[in-house]
Amino acid sequence: MTATTGITLGGLLTALLVLIANLRPWYVGGREMKKLAPFSKGFAAAVCAAACPGGILGWAHTHTGGVANTVGEKTGAAATGTAPAAALSRGQLVGLGMTGACIVALAVFLVYLAWKAAGKEDKRRIFGGAYVGTVFVGTAGVAGALSWVPGALNAAGQSVVDAFNGTGIL
Repeated sequence: MTATTGITLGGLLTALLVLIANLRPWYVGGREMKKLAPFSKGFAAAVCAAACPGGILGWAHTHTGGVANTVGEKTGAAATGTAPAAALSRGQLVGLGMTGACIVALAVFLVYLAWKAAGKEDKRRIFGGAYVGTVFVGTAGVAGALSWVPGALNAAGQSVVDAFNGTGIL
């Protein structure tokens, strides 16, 4: 499972609507960075999951694009009367190794714990960030800009392994 569903303009529309819905309260409410924290947590978890070539996280990333496209095309058609759009250029993060996969699992688990402890509004924001992140990383532009993420995750994981192996301590 290494191919992601191509994102259409309709799918991108839904992600942009969710992004605007999350950025507007921050923008009009004093622009405090802590108000963006729940959304950012979800976005970061989605980027980590997008680096996964398979498993549950890879499957969720792969199939979110199809959901976004379906909802977005219906939303766009209902609001504007336009026909479904062609897919945008596909993007994918590649190169995640086992050491990086451990970091991904820990990061996603931490976001899950934050979601469980959050209130109703913050739960929606975390979910919204995950949705936007998954859709955005499905495009070539954002995936290309984040192509460094799998390497960084692998390096972080290798640092943890080295620390537990005692490498470089003495």
